[in-house]
Amino acid sequence: MLNTLADKVRPEHCAVLLVDMQNDFCADGGAMHREGRDLSLVQAMIPRRERFLGAARDAGVKCVWIKNVYNTGPNWYLSEVWLEQARRRRKGAYVQYPVCEPGEWNGDFFQIRPRTDEAVVTKHRYGAFESTDLDLVLRSQGIRTLIMTGIATNVCVETTARQAFLRDYYVVFTSDCTATFTQAEHDATLNNIDQFFGQVATAEEVMACWPACGSVPAARLPAAP
Repeated sequence: MLNTLADKVRPEHCAVLLVDMQNDFCADGGAMHREGRDLSLVQAMIPRRERFLGAARDAGVKCVWIKNVYNTGPNWYLSEVWLEQARRRRKGAYVQYPVCEPGEWNGDFFQIRPRTDEAVVTKHRYGAFESTDLDLVLRSQGIRTLIMTGIATNVCVETTARQAFLRDYYVVFTSDCTATFTQAEHDATLNNIDQFFGQVATAEEVMACWPACGSVPAARLPAAP
């Protein structure tokens, strides 16, 4: 049993999941921006996530990128249930304009890209375990703990964290390297995860457990609001 944060995030058996860091969720002109969502919390998180990713790489922690593909020309993935929800609540996303198309700007990674030795798992629903090979990738590498980062805290990151817990992975959910479009939604997820699905921690608390992080610049970035 892994009882402490340091035990959970030992580099030999943990992985950082970088969930949906794509233009449609992070960039001006992407789908969330077009829906009228406030990107300020998301964009403020990016420098913290970049520093955390660098620390994980320096410590030899495996990094697994999660990438959405939703809309395709022949519509291979969006069911009538998904499209009905989109028509009612998503202000044109998925229906009037596409989201996360393969090979297009809107589905591409935002600012930071995976290295060639880092796994990229493609998903078509909120949860990264749903009909993907993520579990196989993790089990093959002896992963016991998932460190959650990415977008959006209360949708794809939370759904994936719930799925991970139900598959008996330890979950460490970063409070300041995840983000969504309102502070209230972000905080509600952190409370829910902490009670039922995993341990909430700051990036600094996780990095302090990695001896190799002595190479990370000491200057602290502004804390999450």
